[in-house]
Amino acid sequence: MTSTDTVNPEEPPVPAETVRLPTRGFTIDRTKALIAAAVLWAGFAVIVWAVTTGRTTHFDRWGLMINRSGDLTALSGPELVAESVRDITALGGVLLRNLFAIGAVVALLFLKLRREAVLFAATVATGWIVNSGMKALVGRPRPEIVPHLTEAGGMSFPSGHSFNSAVVYIAMALAFASLSARHSVRYTIVGSAMVLSAMIAWSRVMLGVHFPSDVTAGWLGGAGWAFLAAALLYRPARAAADSTDPHPAIPPNSGARTGER
Repeated sequence: MTSTDTVNPEEPPVPAETVRLPTRGFTIDRTKALIAAAVLWAGFAVIVWAVTTGRTTHFDRWGLMINRSGDLTALSGPELVAESVRDITALGGVLLRNLFAIGAVVALLFLKLRREAVLFAATVATGWIVNSGMKALVGRPRPEIVPHLTEAGGMSFPSGHSFNSAVVYIAMALAFASLSARHSVRYTIVGSAMVLSAMIAWSRVMLGVHFPSDVTAGWLGGAGWAFLAAALLYRPARAAADSTDPHPAIPPNSGARTGER
């Protein structure tokens, strides 16, 4: 050991790094959120029109058959593929999806991001209502082209897994993205949530319980609702959060000074 490797016990310890979290985070640009929602809901409307006019038959059959070989009772490829698909689809199931949502609300409250917690909870709750209403209106039965590789009940269009997963994970990403003022960080977080929810959506096709048009419409509608709620429910969520905070960090009318963009 050289002399440079020795430690003098009389030297003062290195101070711990101080991490400061904002009491009120940034928020996404609500105009951009409305534009994103409009594009996504327009795509949803196109899929609804295509399904109701019978224009998705070939696409739906292709999507269901592409992951099956001669033995339609199993996915093509090694067992790892089927196991991975089941793991991915579980992320959009009622249990895990709601556990993550509850955990996100608790984490946001611990971080003193009441506005984001209220907005996220409202987005998830209203999204579930919207999806349930659309399922009742369309009433499409589930596919029978290939055997189902998991249990599934209820109507098929739009996919509830796809819609609610997109709502939960994208809205969660929008909430936690408020911790950073850097656009690149926000876009990365939200983009990752969109990719994850899209993977959950397609896993339903691979398992044979949804048509590709079901999950496409479900994902577009869920993502569209996450952005639409972020824009329309922001002010009510902020008012509700400030009304429950005895010492609000920022007055309700001073949003322009919080770094919102």
